[in-house]
Order: sequence, then structure tokens, then C-alpha cells
Amino acid sequence: RVMASATTGKEQEGWTENPLLRESTLPCAFPHFDRIRPEHFLPALEQGMRDELAEVHTIAESAEEPTFDNVIVALERSGALRTRVEHTFNVLVQAHNKGLEDLELKLPPLLSAHKDAIHTLPALWRRVDALYQKRKLDGFAGMDGESARLLEITWKYFVRSGAQLNEADQRQLKSINTEIVSLEAAFAQHLKKERNASSVLVHTREELDGLSDSQIAAAAQAAAEAGHPTGTYLLAIVNTTPQPVLTQLRSRALRHRVMDASEARNRSGGPHDTRASVLRIARLRLRKARMLGFRHYVDYATQMQMARNGDNVSALLSKLYTPAVARAHAEATENESKLTASEPGATLTAADWDFYSSQTLQTRYGFAEEQLSDYFELRRVVHDGLFFTAERLYGITFRERTDLPKYHPDITIYEVFDHDVSLALFVHDPFARPTKSGGAWMDEAVGQSRLLGRRPVILNVLNAPKPADGRPALLTLDLVFTAFHEFGHALHGIFSDVRFPSTAGTALCSDFVEFPSQVNEMWALHPDVLRSYARHHATGEPIPADLVDKVIAAKRFNQGYLTTAYLAATVIDQAWHVVQDEKDLPADESGVVAFERAALDARGLSAVPAVPPRYHSVYFLHSFQPDYAGCYYSYIWAEVLDACASEYMLAHGGLCRAMGDRLRACVLSRGNSADPNSFFREFLGSDFTIEPLLRKRGLI
Repeated sequence: RVMASATTGKEQEGWTENPLLRESTLPCAFPHFDRIRPEHFLPALEQGMRDELAEVHTIAESAEEPTFDNVIVALERSGALRTRVEHTFNVLVQAHNKGLEDLELKLPPLLSAHKDAIHTLPALWRRVDALYQKRKLDGFAGMDGESARLLEITWKYFVRSGAQLNEADQRQLKSINTEIVSLEAAFAQHLKKERNASSVLVHTREELDGLSDSQIAAAAQAAAEAGHPTGTYLLAIVNTTPQPVLTQLRSRALRHRVMDASEARNRSGGPHDTRASVLRIARLRLRKARMLGFRHYVDYATQMQMARNGDNVSALLSKLYTPAVARAHAEATENESKLTASEPGATLTAADWDFYSSQTLQTRYGFAEEQLSDYFELRRVVHDGLFFTAERLYGITFRERTDLPKYHPDITIYEVFDHDVSLALFVHDPFARPTKSGGAWMDEAVGQSRLLGRRPVILNVLNAPKPADGRPALLTLDLVFTAFHEFGHALHGIFSDVRFPSTAGTALCSDFVEFPSQVNEMWALHPDVLRSYARHHATGEPIPADLVDKVIAAKRFNQGYLTTAYLAATVIDQAWHVVQDEKDLPADESGVVAFERAALDARGLSAVPAVPPRYHSVYFLHSFQPDYAGCYYSYIWAEVLDACASEYMLAHGGLCRAMGDRLRACVLSRGNSADPNSFFREFLGSDFTIEPLLRKRGLI
């Protein structure tokens, strides 16, 4: 419940009302998570859609000459209730989906049809188009850059939604869109359920040899909570193909059970088999792209990205295949030599790689990754790592708020201050649970907008294993990097300082939006930052200097494997979305796995069998959800930017206010208020090149 000091008497009297129907009066319009129930969403959304349609019809039917204010700004002001309901629902359905399963399937097609109705409304399109053509003809004279950018984006969005199609084609496109979003929603639900069902039950403690006492205790507690007998242990499956426990498990048989469980997900003919969905989504997306005049879906997806088209994506990826696979081959040889030393004649598999790679790491650099976790206690990583870095770079501070309602007890809420000015609220949600989607992400419950007078509410959601009761929450090095990555996204949302909600925060192309998050990872191993947060959870002693040196020296270790696994997933995503004719897709679901394999073979990415794709098609959420469909390449594209920027920042002061203020002014505060290419050139002073990335990953 909200503390009395944070609510008005009127709100308390309205306790039984639908809390979504009016904007919260809590700071930053923070949602009343303690009052919101599943049954509130549908009626609030339906009311919000009715309100927005009425507002849009008023804009469309105006007798006044179309202007930026009476068309574009009016659209930016419309749909407040629908937006509020949609944002709140999206937060909960991913982070704590409790009682929302039916709505998870029901709401997306309703929203798709609603947005299609707006963007194909003839009278509205005529006003948007007339305004755009007029302002384009006069070179957008008299318009500030953000307004001109918004006008262009709005016009393109209408075109990409089918505004220029004839009525019959619009009906067909609307039908396609509705089916796609329905399939995407079901796909996400199948992944979560199958991942939970795929957890590996272990019957003896001896099989868990290699795991720490804390990990074993957590596995025992997980088994008990799932209703398994005392003396059993449950190993959760995470969303990627590789599984974190494979690094430590000494039992080769158990390692193979875990990897088999991971790779068998969603394709074994059970209720959550997604092969038919993968094929149908790919087929529908191709039809949509062709209807809108594109060669294939990747060209549609990248039109408003930095890449601009699929050819530019292919050009970047083609520079990476050969050096990545060559490096992976060398790593495989070294790892297999360690395997055969203990098991003569054995062949290295995906289940073995992480275990023997960790041995190679220990031999070459003198440490094991599990040694590091004792120094990576969660709260220290957040307060003395993430927040420490943000204060050094940007001068901001974080104060915990205990008076705001939580959607789950595990979350922590902070208010963000720039000196004495409140910028935003930040929610940190670290632990895995059955009601949460896999992976890690940044989200916003409330978006920033000067037009609407809104400060943002930003979330970081992780899936760190929750420790057993009374045990410290210790992170792996990979999870530390994930925390810094997602916090980079959070800063992008927190620092947003634009006028319009449609251009605020991270509402821009994915191949640029991953740049601020990736560049923030550079601070995780910065000596000053490590000295701040890396302290032994029991003694408080700082991480030994020689161990820090070893960790930094090993930054390029295993990069052949990591790069090849990532590229394999990227190729799979591209393969489904560069098809130009439906006959080139599998005839039925039985061909999905073979289609994926053929795509990898064609680029030499299956040449090292022990390196699996980071995701297989059937559980590839990025690829079969809307935001990253055809755009999983965005991570490596943005890493090119990150590598250039990191070299620049370290050469010009590193962890200091001058660099932080420059990044904030050129990138983090700008949202989508101009072409992101211009942001990067302004920050760096030049265009990007690929060589810093190749150096960073040790591929040259």
C-alpha cells in the first residue's frame, strides 16, 4: 500500500475505483501497483481507445488548415489513458505476470487494430500528408530540429502503416498485423512456460559437484518451492542456449542433461512447440513487407535504422564471420585438448565448452570466474558500481524511496537527483521468478516529455538467481556486465530532455539505442569502479589488485566463441527475414530446424559444432517479437559505435565529468530528436570505423 503521506484523501476515498482511469498523483505519476488488478486493464484500455479515437477524429475533421500544432502536436497530446494503460500493462506482463496470461493474448490484437484504425483514417492521413509535403517543399523553414524530425517520423509511420494503400489492401494489412501480434504474444507466453517446465531436476548433491554451497542451497530451495521432494535440486533454464551452470558442473552427464534441456525447448511436439508459429510469423511478415513495397522484411525493419537496409547489415556481418570462426576454431582445439586429457577419445560438445573454457582461463590467467562472485554482492554492485559511476560521470545521485507501491517485494525504487533537481524515478528488479520473462531489459512506466510536463519512471529488470534465505546475492561477472548494460539504457531514459513523447528516451532505432547501454559496460572493469564495488561479501576486503589485473588481461578471452555464437543468432534472425518469396521458406514446421541449419552452413558458422547459436529460432524472443525482428544485428552494429566511443573516452579523460557531460549532451538527453548518426558524429567528431571493434574482440 501507498503510505498516507504519498496519497491524497480523495485518492484514498477512491480506493475501490479502477486506478488506471486517472493519472496517479504520486511522484512522476508513478503507477499505483498496489491497487491495480488484472480485471482493471481491459475496461481501462477500452475506454482509453474510445477516448483516443474521439480525439483523433476531432483532429482529422478540423476545418482549419493543417499546421504542426493542430495536427502533430495534437496527436502527441492524444491517447493519454491508452498510453498509461499500455505502459503499465507492458511493465507487469513481462516483470510480474500474475493473472495476466489471458490478457497477454487478448490485448495485443485489440491495440493493433486500434492503431491501424488511426493510421489508416483517410481524413487524418490527408492532413498529415498535406502538412508534410508543404513543409518538405519549403525545407522545413521556421521549424526547430526536433519538430521537423517528429513531422518526418510521423509521416513515415503512417506510410509504414499502410496509409497510402487502397482500401482493400489496407483491410488485408490490418488482418496480417492482427494475426502477427497474436502469434507474437503467444510465442512469448510459450517461451516462458517451456523455460519453466524445462528446469532440470537433480536427485543427489554429488551430481552438483563444482557448484558453490550458495548455489546448491538455492537449487534445493527452488526444488522445494516447485513441490519436489526433500533432497532434490532444481536447476533453472535461462533464455539463452548456453547455461551459466555449465561453467562449473563437473559431471559431464549432468552438463549434457542441462544443454539438452536447453536446446530441446519449444520444438519437441509438446503444447509449447513454437515451430509452426516461427514459420507463420515469417510468412506474414514477408507478405506485409511486400505489400508496403520492400524486397523483404529486413528492408522494412531497417528503413528507419542507422543501417538503412539489409545490404548494409550484410556488409557489416560479412566482415566478422571469418575472423570469428577462425578464433573459435583455435579455442575449440585448446578446450578439446583439456577434455581428452581426462576422457581420451571424447569429442568437445556445446555442453563441454564452458567447463573446459573455464579451465583454460584458469591455466592461462590464473583465476576462475567463480572466484569473482564473492566480490560481486548485488547491493554493492548497484550502489557502489552503477550509482558510483553515474555520480562520477554525470553528477547525479540516487535516494531510495520506501513510500511508493511495489509490484513485487524484490524491487527497490530510487529517486534520481541532479543536484537538488528531481529527474526521474528508477526501479531495480534483480531476481528471476516464474512470473518474469527471461533475459534482462530496460522499460519505462512513464515516458519523459516537456510538452506533457512528465518526468520518467524507468525500470531495469534482470534475472539474477535469487539466493536461498539468509544467503548473500552474489553475481557472476556476466551478470555484472548485464547490470551495467541495462543501466546504460536506464540513463538514456533518465536523461531524456525532449519536448515530444514520441521522440523521448529510447524511442529510436535499435542499432543506435544499444550504443549507450554497451558503452556503459566499459566501466564495469574500470579500476576506480572495481575498487568501489568489488569487495568480499563476508569480510568487506577489496578485490585483490592482482586478481583485478588478471580479469582485465582476460577481457578478450573466449571472444571467438562469444562472437560466433552471437553471429549465428544474428544470421538466423536475418535468414527468416530476408526471404523474398514464400516458396523459399520451409513448406511446414518440420523444416524449421533444417532451414536454420542451412543458413548457418552457408556462412560457415556451423564449422565449429561445439559453438551453438546464442538462440535457436524456436526460443528466439528478439526475432519473433516486434522490436528486434530482423534487427538482432543491432547489438554488433552498436558495439562498433561503442568500441569507437570507448577508445575516444579513455583517451580524453575516461571516468570524468567532462566525458559524462559530453555524452549526456550529445546522446543521452536527445532521444530521437534528430538523426542518431548526427548525435554520434557530434560526440566523436568523426564517423565510426570497424577496426576498434575488431581490436576490442581480439579478432585482429
